[in-house]
Parts: sequence; C-alpha cells; structure tokens
Amino acid sequence: MTLPSHHVRRPGADVELPEIENPRGPLIAGFVGSLAMLVGSFGVGWLAPASELRRHALFIWMRTEVSGVVLSIVLLAVGGMLLVRAWLRLGQKVHEWGPQARAATLRALALWGGPMLFSVPLFSRDVYSYIGQGRLMVEGFNPYRDGISTLSNYYQLGADKMWSEAPTPYGQLFLWVEQFVVWATNVQPEASVLLFRLVALVGVGLVAVYVPKLAQLHGVNPHRALWLTVANPLFLTNFIAAVHNDSLMIGLAVAGVYFVAVRRPLLGIALVTLSVSVKPITALLLPFVALMWAGKHASWPRKALYLALAAGLSLGLLYAMSLPNGFGFGWIYGLAAPGSVWIWYAPVGMIGMMVASIGGSLGLGWLALDRAVFAVARVVSLALIAWLLLRGSHDRLVRRMTLAFAAVVLLAPMIQAWYIVWLIPLFAATGIRDDWQVKTLYFVVSFFMVYGISDQLDVFPYLQQGDNQLALALARNTAALLALLFALYLIFIDPKTRTLFRPGGRSLLARR
Repeated sequence: MTLPSHHVRRPGADVELPEIENPRGPLIAGFVGSLAMLVGSFGVGWLAPASELRRHALFIWMRTEVSGVVLSIVLLAVGGMLLVRAWLRLGQKVHEWGPQARAATLRALALWGGPMLFSVPLFSRDVYSYIGQGRLMVEGFNPYRDGISTLSNYYQLGADKMWSEAPTPYGQLFLWVEQFVVWATNVQPEASVLLFRLVALVGVGLVAVYVPKLAQLHGVNPHRALWLTVANPLFLTNFIAAVHNDSLMIGLAVAGVYFVAVRRPLLGIALVTLSVSVKPITALLLPFVALMWAGKHASWPRKALYLALAAGLSLGLLYAMSLPNGFGFGWIYGLAAPGSVWIWYAPVGMIGMMVASIGGSLGLGWLALDRAVFAVARVVSLALIAWLLLRGSHDRLVRRMTLAFAAVVLLAPMIQAWYIVWLIPLFAATGIRDDWQVKTLYFVVSFFMVYGISDQLDVFPYLQQGDNQLALALARNTAALLALLFALYLIFIDPKTRTLFRPGGRSLLARR
C-alpha cells in the first residue's frame, strides 16, 4: 500500500516533505473498522423476516443470544467510530493535496467501502421498502396510489410498518430500478439488497468522478474535495451500508451540474432531471442550473427565458418517462410524508415541539402550534431560496445553489443523516475552508455516526422479554454510550486527532 514518493517543499522549511506520508495505518484501521461493522451487522443489521440467513447457525447465535447481540453492538459501535478516526488520520497524513492524496483516497473508498457491500443493511431498512415497491410494480399495482401493505404477506419483506400504507415518494427512474431488481431476483431479499447496493455504487462512482471536476472549476483543490466526500464515513455508511437511493440521486445531480457548468446544458439538465426522477428534492437545483445556462451577463428577460426552457425540458422528460405505465406525477402526493414527522436534534423540530408543549400546558393544544412552526420554517426556507436565486454573483451560482439546498435541509423538522450527505459533495466542490468550516464538518460527521450507530438496531422481540431483559432501549443506549465515549476520546484525548476539533488548532497536517 506504499505510494510513490512525491515531495514538496514548504515555505521556510529546510527539508522536503513527502506529498503524503505512508497512509497504510489509516487505510488498515478503516478496513478493520469496516470489517467490524460487517460482522456486527450479522447480529443487529436489518434482516427481512423471509431471509434465509435467519436459519444460518452464525446468524442464529448472533441474533438470538444475548452474548451474540452484545458482541454485535460492540463491533458496530467501535468499528464505526474507528472508521471516523481513520478518515481524520488519513487527512492528517497529507502534506500537499496532490495526485498521491487522490490515490490514497480512492484506496480508502475501496478498502472501507468493500466490506460494507456484503453487510446486512445498517442504519436504515429503507431498502426493504424498495423491494416492496418493486414488487408492487411487478404485480401491476401503482406505487403512487397503493402502499406496500396492499401486497399479500408484505411484512415478510422487512419494510418498516410505519410507511407500509404511504405512497412512494420516489420518481419514475427509481421505480424502474426497483421493478428490475425484484424481477431479476424473484424477491429474494439478499440478492435484491446486493443489486440495490450496486445501483448505489453507480451514484458513489458519479460523485467520485464529478466532485473533483466541479471543484476544479471553482478553484478548489479536487483531491481534498474527494477526500472530504467519498472517504467520509457518513458518506460510506449511508450510501453503501444503508443502501440509500440518495446515492444515485446526488451522483446524477452533481454530474448534471458539472455538465451545465462546462456548457453542455442539455446533457446536464437531462442528468439533473434523472436525479429528480430518483428523488424529487433535487428539482430545487434546476432554477440555478437554468441561470448557469443563461450565462454570466444574461439580462433578466434572458434569464426568464432560460428558466422556462429548463423547466419545459425537465417536465417534458419527466412526462415522457411517465407514459409507459401511466403513473404521471403521482410522486407529488408522496412528498408530504417525510414532512409530517420531526426529530429532536433538528432545530425546527425541537422549537416546534417546545412551542407545542408550552401551548398544551396553557390549554392551546388545539391550535397545532408545532405545525404552525413547521409552516413558518418552510416559508423562511422558500424566502431564502428565492433570495439566493435572485441575488449574488454568477460565479458563485453553485455555492448559492448549495446554500439553498442546505436551507431546505436545516429548516426541516426532520433531518436524517443522509440529508446531510446530500450537502457534503456540493459544499466540498465549492469550498470547505480549513478553519471552522471543516471543524464543523468533523463535529457533524462524529455526531451523526454516534446517532446512526444507536438509532436503528434490529433486536429480536423475544430478547426483550422474560429473563433475558435485553430491551431495545438498553441495546440502543449501549451502542450510543460506546460510540459517544469513542467520539469524546477522539475530540478530547487522542493526541493525534484532538487538535482537529480545537478552536484555532490546525485541522490538518497535525504532526505525530
């Protein structure tokens, strides 16, 4: 794993330093962490009730015995946080973000992401909803009208019952992907998960190719942008281990934005539209892409014309894609579901719940004050989007687009870890400074890794009863405590990484 030695001379230095120190340590550490997560997933990852793996001796022990479950929790928590440390340490090994740093980052992507390809789904069971929606397609139902509860024996597919009656919020392209996967595997859970992971890898590959290209256009070091994105443990766990379709969505979006930026607007708009046909949230990018197409010195009439052209092209392509099955724009009805829930660490969600609690104590619960707060936040996010769209330098259009995207995410009552991963490639490509900005990213990644490790664990119901007393809450608290202690170690104790989190400390190039 030793890379060729390229040297750089720092201003004022008497000796030449290698472009990157030998990255073997972080690469191996991250690989070990990923392997630990792989093994831990056997015990607490999400398995479909119909999975044949439930009859395998190893899986039986790791999932039905308290000792096996505890071991799985420890492996998952330690492995996930070891991956965070490996990512930070890999960045510290770099003296100059050149080709050798790029090579090390791509090796990290392969070594750290490789074991996750074969893990039981972690941190989310959305992939089983994909299987259910694909089965709806195969059996002739309309996923925009019929929830997966329509299917006979749907619970055996492993999808979350919370969303079993909800219409799918995904676009036509991803419905076709779901239909093909289920048809090709005949609804076999593990084969379906593997195929969906291969689809996710397409998105990972697009990000790996086009984030550096987009960064170069913005005068941002492409190799550092690549490391911030694809070696990032939050990126790897959400897009590979959790098998989220957001990987394909953001990969297509980044590629589309790049092609518009290099004056290939029709290809770029087509790619962004394909991204919308995975998850419609990226429709937010289209107005900014249209302004990019209009050109730097475009007048407002010209901008209006190109906004209309981009909208017409995108809507035309989406309509054409809907014709084979006649589903139309039914995904619009599925968009309301995620906005109907909240989470404690989302600022808007927390404020909404606090206002509702105070209102309830005053006898005003009938006013639905939490919904009012959420509605105000949506209005504020729309105002910010409009302001960012209409004001600002043309040269910063992609950055303005990124900030608008961030406003939608951060002003929502529900913020999932993969929502944050939507933003990382775009922020990395337009510049994350080596100061409070990158330190904020370190804290955000650490927080969501700790939360993800403890948030969704598949613990057998019978282990929560009788003499075993391994309640789900206890399992989650154990995972959270282990991950949190590791995070605190990285932030306050570890002599190699603690400087990354200190105000005013050097966030990169920390000496050993």
